[in-house]
Amino acid sequence: MLSNAEIEALEDILFAEPWGEDALDFFGLHGVVCASVVGPVQLSTDRIFLLATGLDALPEAGVPDTFGTLALQLADALAHLLDMGQSLELPEPEDGDPINALENWCAGFVDTFLENEEDWLKIDEAETADLLVPMMTLSGLFDDEDFQKVRDSEQLTQQMAEAIPESLTDLYLLFHAPA
Repeated sequence: MLSNAEIEALEDILFAEPWGEDALDFFGLHGVVCASVVGPVQLSTDRIFLLATGLDALPEAGVPDTFGTLALQLADALAHLLDMGQSLELPEPEDGDPINALENWCAGFVDTFLENEEDWLKIDEAETADLLVPMMTLSGLFDDEDFQKVRDSEQLTQQMAEAIPESLTDLYLLFHAPA
């Protein structure tokens, strides 16, 4: 995975002017990269950068080299874990609010799903939808009453959070296991 210094370098890029106000934090970026790895569409570093910064077009200078290198390194590490049969663990903040970090991670993941929703739902729409429930519920992106009830309950939020690693493995297998 990435070192603390590499995570700080990524966040320095994410929070840079002029896009820093709309950018995801490291947890949201991790969610974007994770969705790119487990889902049916592997995103380019350009597309990951656009999703992570909220930009509609790449800056004139392009994607910062450090960002591209570290995003690829993170994607490779996540894919390697899944290929080795290990489950993915979500990053946890060293300090601060773990629920906020979880929500940011889920929002990045769900935004990436929504960008390529048609591709995600092609193989098995019902199973994919079921596997996405924990991330969608905890993302805070939807005003659904049932999702809000879960988010209002510490116990239900914890259960959803604990279901994410297995959902990620199942999604990865759905899209990447030999038929």
